[in-house]
Amino acid sequence: MSIKKKAAVAYYRTSSATNVGPDKDSQRRQAAAVEGYAKGRARLDVVASFYDAAVSGADPVDARPGFSELLSYCEEHDVGVVLVESASRFARDLIVQLTGHALLKARGIELVPVDAPEHFTDPTPTAVLVRQILGAISQFEKAGLVAKLRSARDRKRQETGRCEGRPPVPAGVVAEARRLARRSPVTGKRRSLRTIAAELAAMGHLGVSGGPYSASSIRHMLAA
Repeated sequence: MSIKKKAAVAYYRTSSATNVGPDKDSQRRQAAAVEGYAKGRARLDVVASFYDAAVSGADPVDARPGFSELLSYCEEHDVGVVLVESASRFARDLIVQLTGHALLKARGIELVPVDAPEHFTDPTPTAVLVRQILGAISQFEKAGLVAKLRSARDRKRQETGRCEGRPPVPAGVVAEARRLARRSPVTGKRRSLRTIAAELAAMGHLGVSGGPYSASSIRHMLAA
């Protein structure tokens, strides 16, 4: 007779937009840790996962789109366990971490960091102190990293005049897009934005994602 597994959902979060995408490791690493733990616990079955991409660990959990979807799903499907890679992946800010845990607990939902499953449940004074210290350390490390990154961005901005945001479209690509946007001398018609993007792609001019430029990108080129 097979043992029915207890339903759980997974919650993933990535702080920086630069770590988001199919070629990045953050979400895959979190999923591997969560799924490995769930399979090791024979009674847990991850029935859904929710992801907040480019969301700060200091943002209140109830203001995160992915987490809000998670709450609705848990309520609708009577799911009582949320798995996260670690407490700091759930939230780096100590206050946000503890208030987020309290929010779930009030709804009858257990929050389980798979690297330390008893993190939020061990009631001893020592465990409470350790939770607070670990949360404070994680918050301190995050603040230090933010300060270092800010300094690096400032140095790069001073050296190059720019730092953040997408790289500018090469002038040659813009010129080619404008040429393609002219009316046909034969039909008097103009190419659509998507047609221009497709023809640019055929020439080898691709966006930063490696695919054809979007219609909105073409529109910006023509308006520049």
